[in-house]
Amino acid sequence: MISADSDIEDIVRDHPELIRPLREYGIVCIACGEPVWGTLGELAKSKNITDIDKIVTAMNRIITEGKP
Repeated sequence: MISADSDIEDIVRDHPELIRPLREYGIVCIACGEPVWGTLGELAKSKNITDIDKIVTAMNRIITEGKP
């Protein structure tokens, strides 16, 4: 399971299936072929995304159920 405190590098490594859904929320996890540094919450905040809980719930649903 991921949280707002999860490192982007760990998410990309452990759950590459989340890269595209996160991008659909406006969170880019890969730049120049490398994971972006920081946590999911930090990256969301830098993009002015305020409903991080919604994103975390959706990503965990993908992990557990295999669907968005």
